[in-house]
Amino acid sequence: MSQTRLIGRHATSVYNDGEYQCVKYHSTDVVKFNNKRVIINSGGWMTNTTKTRMNQASNQFGLGFQVYQKDFSWFVTLPNGETIPFENGMEFSR
Repeated sequence: MSQTRLIGRHATSVYNDGEYQCVKYHSTDVVKFNNKRVIINSGGWMTNTTKTRMNQASNQFGLGFQVYQKDFSWFVTLPNGETIPFENGMEFSR
């Protein structure tokens, strides 16, 4: 099982685009966040590593969400505790 406390280094970078802190995995910003909003995106790559990078970013930066898979579908537990189906580019409040 991969660690989920810190963001992995393989093909991953963290940078600031001027408005958001971004976690990029390969060529996709899988997590973008600022003081008010979080945006998550798989870029169409619904892989375990993509999901892990999202969860690592949430844990490392205290974003309060979790992405998980059940019966081949992805779900997101939001910071308020609500669980909803995952959608690429979905935005929610911190």
